Amino acid sequence: MRITPRTLNLGILAHVDAGKTSLTERLLHTAGVIDTLGSVDAGNTRTDSMELERRRGITIKSAVVNFCLGSGDSAVSVNLIDTPGHPDFIAEVERVLGVLDGAVLVVSAVEGVQPQTRVLMRTLKRLGIPTLLFINKADRRGADDARVLREIERKLDLPVIAMGRVADGLGTSAVRTTAFGEGDGPFVRRLLDALTTHDDALLASYVENEAALSYDRLRAALVAQTRRGRVHPVYVGSAINGAGIPELVEAIQELLPAERHSGEGPLSGRVFKVERGRGGEKIAYVRMFSGELRARERVPVGGAEAKATDVAVFDRGTLEHRPAVRAGEIAMLRGLAVVRIGDVVGRVPDGRPDGHVFSPPSLETVVVPAAPADSGPLHLALTQLAEQDPLIGLRQDPDGRQLSVSLYGEVQKEVLQTTLAEEYGLAVQFRETTPICVERVSGTGSAHEIIDHDGNPFLATVGLRVEPGPVGGGVVFRLEVELGSLPLGYVRAVEETVHTTLRQGLYGWQVPDCVVTMTHSGFCSIRSTAGDFRGLTPLVLMTALDRAETVVHEPMHRFRLEFPQQTYASVSLALARRRALPGTPTAHGEAYVVEGHLPADQVHGLERELPGLCGGEGVLETAFDHYRAAANPRTRVRTDHNPLHRDAYLLHAHRRM
Repeated sequence: MRITPRTLNLGILAHVDAGKTSLTERLLHTAGVIDTLGSVDAGNTRTDSMELERRRGITIKSAVVNFCLGSGDSAVSVNLIDTPGHPDFIAEVERVLGVLDGAVLVVSAVEGVQPQTRVLMRTLKRLGIPTLLFINKADRRGADDARVLREIERKLDLPVIAMGRVADGLGTSAVRTTAFGEGDGPFVRRLLDALTTHDDALLASYVENEAALSYDRLRAALVAQTRRGRVHPVYVGSAINGAGIPELVEAIQELLPAERHSGEGPLSGRVFKVERGRGGEKIAYVRMFSGELRARERVPVGGAEAKATDVAVFDRGTLEHRPAVRAGEIAMLRGLAVVRIGDVVGRVPDGRPDGHVFSPPSLETVVVPAAPADSGPLHLALTQLAEQDPLIGLRQDPDGRQLSVSLYGEVQKEVLQTTLAEEYGLAVQFRETTPICVERVSGTGSAHEIIDHDGNPFLATVGLRVEPGPVGGGVVFRLEVELGSLPLGYVRAVEETVHTTLRQGLYGWQVPDCVVTMTHSGFCSIRSTAGDFRGLTPLVLMTALDRAETVVHEPMHRFRLEFPQQTYASVSLALARRRALPGTPTAHGEAYVVEGHLPADQVHGLERELPGLCGGEGVLETAFDHYRAAANPRTRVRTDHNPLHRDAYLLHAHRRM
């Protein structure tokens, strides 16, 4: 009888250049999936399949590969997902987090905890994803695993347990590691201290009779607490020479929550990646949580029904075409023509994160084709790329003359430019990168229009009041009219149009947090349609918004900057030029550390300027933090027909009607 192995969907995450892809190669080699180790420098790794990834030596798109650890009843089938490390591609990481059972966070033994390391670990903790840490590159000159372990405890604020150390050869290709175990008294003491913090029963047993507390019980507690994300075992080694890898492999197999699935239960899965095949067809990557999806079976996908014409499952380094995909597995599905990233297959998975887990892009740029005749093909190409990365946020003005995309940073822009050139044959230029602002309502404003009064051409009466809402509260729609005074379909038409209209406020930016109350309603029972309410609502809402007034707010990043004390004057001037709001510097040895806030559009410029200011010794960490009122508010080009200009808006509305 064939034993169904336990399945573990494992993410490998790290700051760029921590050796994440090299670790993936080493795990594949250890599991026997590949005979020869690939190299990032040589551009022949298994998971960096894009030509652009191979040339640049960075991961841009997530990749999936399967391997098996162990045998018999203890075997674990691992779907390993290699993710980008560069912060410009954080959206690719975001989509993966919702399908993981566990993660390995890789930290360089040389560079230590980096800005992206902090962002990733905070998110893993918030989502409750069980995580092991691996201090990599112990073979590199300048490696210091003890220092990095202290950084992990301090900077990541984690309850960690060091499971081994470098035995000899630190910083050389001959590095060797040793694992802590039952006979190591200091290790057992540290293990006991960490585990009893979260386990009252274990603490009580220790207090009653320390000698009777077996190592097997401690190990079982370590397994349980790691799987619940309460403690984080830390391993050390080198992906290049294999030091520490056997211990990490054993930990993946034992400590992370692999489960044995069946095909029973309701159909439930999620699409976390979409790409295009050679023929232009969509290929959807789906993690199944329960049930079974069979080829050529019609299933609910993203609120509609679709048929997967082909099912291919990742299995031991290959793609295997199968009649069905079951719970726990990851499959590539063809035939889902309208599928999008984030779509649910079947019912919504229980207890899985949905929506954004990282901050949205805070920058955007206008994309201009080198040849004016390429405007149409450029729009098509960007539309297809937005299917693979929804946070590209493609925008086009009503006349189709200007296309803009959202960005996390300049590297993403360079990759987009290269992708358009090599995959679509389109030469493009980018205009200046600008911040993506928001508008906040500053007062209260009301407006209404009544059927057959004051030039209202719509067979509808709509009255709306707009007032500020709490930051982070979103757009809240309320009714102040009597229930039943308006058919539910018309109320929904007004509510949906309110949300759509507020994507562009008085200055063209989204209005994210406000309360909109419907104060007037009316309709003609014979002739009114939902279209009348959709057409009238933007006019009323924008009039009310104009009376309430809005203030443009720009995105601000929180920053931490460490620099040599002798460069204090030049660094202070640079921060002032870039409109930073720094706090008081504190001394850390021979360096100063200053924390504060910096406009999002100034981050890249400061990053480029810093090496020259600090002789290459400055370290800058940034992350989106909040929005603040802009001193010089920018206006954004609108993509709608501007209900603030009544005559032009009505002309367009009449053409549609």
